Amino acid sequence: MEEWKKYKLGEITSKIGSGATPKGGRDSYLGGNIALIRSQNVLDFSFSKLGLAYINEVQAEKLSNVEVYEKDVLLNITGDSVARVCIVPNNVLPARVNQHVAIIRGNDKVDYRYLLYYLQYIKPQLLSLSQGGATRNALTKKMIEELEVKMPSKGIQKEIVSILYALDSKIELNRRINDNLEQQAQALFKAWFVDNPKPNWSETTFSEVANFIGGYSYKGEELTDSSNIAMVTIKNFGRNGGFKADGFKGIAPFVKLKECHYANLFDILVAHTDLTQNADVIGNAELLLTYGRYDSIIFSMDLVKVLPKNNFPYRFLLAAMLKNKIFKGHCLGYVNGTTVLHLSKKALPNFEVKIPPKAEAKTMNDAFAPYYQRMAEVLQENDRLIHLRDTLLPKLMSGEFNINAKSRLQ
Repeated sequence: MEEWKKYKLGEITSKIGSGATPKGGRDSYLGGNIALIRSQNVLDFSFSKLGLAYINEVQAEKLSNVEVYEKDVLLNITGDSVARVCIVPNNVLPARVNQHVAIIRGNDKVDYRYLLYYLQYIKPQLLSLSQGGATRNALTKKMIEELEVKMPSKGIQKEIVSILYALDSKIELNRRINDNLEQQAQALFKAWFVDNPKPNWSETTFSEVANFIGGYSYKGEELTDSSNIAMVTIKNFGRNGGFKADGFKGIAPFVKLKECHYANLFDILVAHTDLTQNADVIGNAELLLTYGRYDSIIFSMDLVKVLPKNNFPYRFLLAAMLKNKIFKGHCLGYVNGTTVLHLSKKALPNFEVKIPPKAEAKTMNDAFAPYYQRMAEVLQENDRLIHLRDTLLPKLMSGEFNINAKSRLQ
């Protein structure tokens, strides 16, 4: 097996640096066309455009030392998202980073994607280092430069990367497939309920067609990584919609759970709490589409489960109603709180909807069902792919698996 050499990260990079927040408050983000990447944009293995800020050329010139280039690796270095890492996508360039994000630019010794996967591999070490700060989690430039990196030749790096990147490419493709399926379902809803509602449909409130069940009030000591029960939380809700399986929290409840606190596949869950500043999550509705690696699922007190009543047993149609922007807008009128936002318990029952006759409603429900069933299949496939990638990652990055330039896994 080829010898792997050890380097300090500073020896295999041409740049490590973070930026700053432009002066001038919110006005700094008005009228600009140059992206300012912040910690919320850097996810593990992927980049999110949601909440991407933009600055003007004057502000960008002041941050010219942290201009982002193609193939740069971005690492979150402060706060709750510390140690999240991704590669900058070309479609956000030109761009700069603020003080919470570090640019790590490899030199000719390292493949940029190998650098990404290595930082993922040593994430526990990064988290441990970041906890040494006095007030909040933080990684300094010196900490990053001193990190030890063990790596083979460039050719072997590319072989390793090709295996992991193939999995990540399929994972990303599946995410796009689900985004497209959701858009198709919402287009169908809009065509029926917004563009062409029929005059014979009855008008009622959601309380007439559904029941609402509050979630489990848990204690922090109940959370554990070694349980076959997981809890759905607001962490499972994407800011721009979508169900995220990586938001599950393992839990070993101290008390016997009530049957109503369990969530089954395709149950509708609505977020009633939000920690985001712009109310991105509160009022979002999601179907439970996967159990992840767990045997059973409960849902937290931050969520409400919506169950169809016997007089209107059309869960996929109800889900489409709640996943629409009309419901989101309705919920924003029922939000209270400052740092932590809460949705009033009256929001769901008071939501006014148009209800087709039962035969027509059943036809609609049957039309929506394949979209959400397919989304569940895709998400569950991604669960398996992510598990495979996360299993292979430490074995490949440590050299446990023997790889050479002429063969793959041996």
